[in-house]
Amino acid sequence: MRAAARLLASVKNGRYLEPGTPTGLCGLLTHPSPRSALLYHYTATLDKLQQIPESSVYRQATEALTRHRLKIIEEAEPVGWQQWQQTIQDKIESDPDAFTYKKTSAGTVATPPAYEEFDPRSVHAAWDGEAPVQFPAGIRTQAERAPHVKAFKGDANYSPERTINRIKLPSEPQYTVEAISELENRLGGGLIEEVIQVAEGEHKLVDEMIKHKVWEPLEEPAPEGQWKFFERGFSGHTKTQHP
Repeated sequence: MRAAARLLASVKNGRYLEPGTPTGLCGLLTHPSPRSALLYHYTATLDKLQQIPESSVYRQATEALTRHRLKIIEEAEPVGWQQWQQTIQDKIESDPDAFTYKKTSAGTVATPPAYEEFDPRSVHAAWDGEAPVQFPAGIRTQAERAPHVKAFKGDANYSPERTINRIKLPSEPQYTVEAISELENRLGGGLIEEVIQVAEGEHKLVDEMIKHKVWEPLEEPAPEGQWKFFERGFSGHTKTQHP
């Protein structure tokens, strides 16, 4: 199933899967940065699980699976990963205010601001007669522009699009088709995109488990034999008939 589904996706240069192309599963497209996504969700999930008592069966099971899959992802490092990380770090250090941050125990995840969420209707105000502020001649870099951006906030037509160019970060190093296939086999959760969906879901679920304190005793004890049916070896289970 996995191999057949992947053959339906476009392969770039015969070695890499093209991000955004169909995976063969309805509505599921090839993820552009699977390693970063999984590293973040797994690490953040493990951090949040620390808020749940160690005696909790949910924490024990989720922690074991998450650590197992995180180890697999950490071991599978695509070519050029270290150099890419250094490039990203250099960009962040040159203009730290241009990024938003999410912290985990493994480090800090930085992302550029989501300009696509900007509502252009918010800048349609009447001109107040003041001359528009302009950048000093010769300024080009984000870091050089940053101190002058504040001046534009007094401009009725101020817009992030006018003052700051979209920040373009180099794409994450990709796994080869063979590496993706091997990784999917080791994870045992279907396509890498399916694994990411599960990781995202677990990351959200742990918040709900913490919110509802599922490790605490029930307000009303369950009736005797409530969970008997779900135990292994229960005689009431329907037995499979073999010819």
